[in-house]
Amino acid sequence: MRCVTLRTVDAPAQPVQMTDAPGHDSPRPRVVIVMPAYNAAMTLERTYADIPHDLVHKIILVDDVSRDETVEIAGQLGLDVIIHSQNRGYGGNQKTCYDAALGAGADIVVMLHPDYQYDATRIPALIAPIADGSRDLMLGSRFLGDPLAGGMPRWKYISNRVLTKIENLAFGLRLSEYHTGLRAYSRHLLETVPYELNSDDFVFDQELIAQVLAAGMATRIGEIAVPTRYFEEASSVGFRRSVVYGLSTLRVVARYILHRLGIRRSRKLAARRRFD
Repeated sequence: MRCVTLRTVDAPAQPVQMTDAPGHDSPRPRVVIVMPAYNAAMTLERTYADIPHDLVHKIILVDDVSRDETVEIAGQLGLDVIIHSQNRGYGGNQKTCYDAALGAGADIVVMLHPDYQYDATRIPALIAPIADGSRDLMLGSRFLGDPLAGGMPRWKYISNRVLTKIENLAFGLRLSEYHTGLRAYSRHLLETVPYELNSDDFVFDQELIAQVLAAGMATRIGEIAVPTRYFEEASSVGFRRSVVYGLSTLRVVARYILHRLGIRRSRKLAARRRFD
């Protein structure tokens, strides 16, 4: 019988206390999946069914005041459920996710959207480079395949391509996609970057990547191909929010360049400790 944990979070997430090693002696990495959830009742069960449960030690769902049965379904599935007392946004949700995962002793944290847009069966390939010590951040890229064939709207395809090209030029990388909802992080990475300082909105993900680069971890980023799945029940950011997100991403890029050149140092980009 699964053990179900339900708890409500009232206060903002607190900064993570760094540790030199995870608090367990397991010979294999402790993998914790986190799901930042908002109105995911129609897709949560399908997402859960695809997870390779033999590799996962814990699944934590953080609910951001959903108006549907997300919490009830998560409880039925036996997930650890954390309920926000007020909506904190996508980035605010992730802060709670990562605090909870590190508190649970995770060596590897997988962030998986519960909207079934991302193929959870790809998790073993996603975490393998982190488990073998060659990477600290892995991205599931839809653009290593054919996202248009998977139903991605053309305007999203174009905007993603443009933002990714700009970010690659600014960050000195050659990633195929920065804007994915399937990611994996090492414990060391999450203890290195001050993610709690990031935005509570969608640009949180881009701010975190900028922090990783500022911490000297550019060579520790990798990506694998994941299929694209757009369908009616899946969540999707509308055009207006996408414009706001795009402009926010450009601000992240500008902040990173100014910080790197020493023109305007950013507290967000000052790592808790340098990568070594």
